[in-house]
Amino acid sequence: MATLIVPPVLSSPRDDAMQLYKAFKGFGCDKKAVINILAHRDATQRALIQQEYRAMYSEELTKRLAKELSGNLEKVVLLWMHDPAGRDAILVRWALSAGTIDLRAATEVICSRTPSQILHFKQLYHSMNGIYLEHDIELHASGDHKKLLLAFVSTMRYEGTEVDRATVDYDAKALFKAGEKKLGTDEKTFIRIFSERSRAHLAAVSATYHSMYGRELKKAVKNETSGHFEFALLTILQCAENPAKYFAKELHRAMKGLGTNDTTLIRIVVTRTEIDMQYIKAEYQKKHKKSLNDAVHSETSGDYRTFLLSLLGPGH
Repeated sequence: MATLIVPPVLSSPRDDAMQLYKAFKGFGCDKKAVINILAHRDATQRALIQQEYRAMYSEELTKRLAKELSGNLEKVVLLWMHDPAGRDAILVRWALSAGTIDLRAATEVICSRTPSQILHFKQLYHSMNGIYLEHDIELHASGDHKKLLLAFVSTMRYEGTEVDRATVDYDAKALFKAGEKKLGTDEKTFIRIFSERSRAHLAAVSATYHSMYGRELKKAVKNETSGHFEFALLTILQCAENPAKYFAKELHRAMKGLGTNDTTLIRIVVTRTEIDMQYIKAEYQKKHKKSLNDAVHSETSGDYRTFLLSLLGPGH
């Protein structure tokens, strides 16, 4: 469910390319014009604008944007120019590149994606970087976290809604036995179930776990594991149950307290705008009694703020 506002007058990619070229001309860049065009075009339109721009001006639009913009505005616009799979490949590569290792960011992107999204961005990851995603995970992650990520990116899970009750009960018992019931934790069982089962199945396991043991599976994960491994398991579980709620929580986390984690803010807004932003906004409002738009408005400023708010769409 996208929140993109389609422009009142349908413009052609060619018109858009010409308008952008005009915005770059002269002294300083007309950022308002750039935002007005790009923040209101979907992935297909953005790809066509880039093609037209290249054909007309023998220059890459993204290179030009990088020259004309700076700071967070540059970051958010350049990330937005890609299609979802290309963007995920870029984000994970950034997070797993020497100098900027951000295992939390890489884990969030990987563990919140569906198997088909992972398959698609893995292919792009390889063609863009000449290196396999698994290789970078091997290099930078460790322990159970590494084992889980490797299993998660290489397993094609079922994406439908049907679940097998018997297997659900079996998994709920296995997780209880592997965690809360014993001293220490059998991480292998957690890795196997969390990496092999579909979202619908895991959500059912979570509900069954609660009705069997009167405890939340999420709490069990928190008690039994820690660090990046814990974060990965929680991301998988929460995205199986309610991805929008998960992202609303991560957005709140990025903006609470002193200062804002702009990297996280940009990553989540840009990657979810064309997927489930309406639901994320609803979850945010429900939990914090404040709209996501208001939160972003108070944590950001200038053209960067304008661009993010344009992606988020109308306030209520």
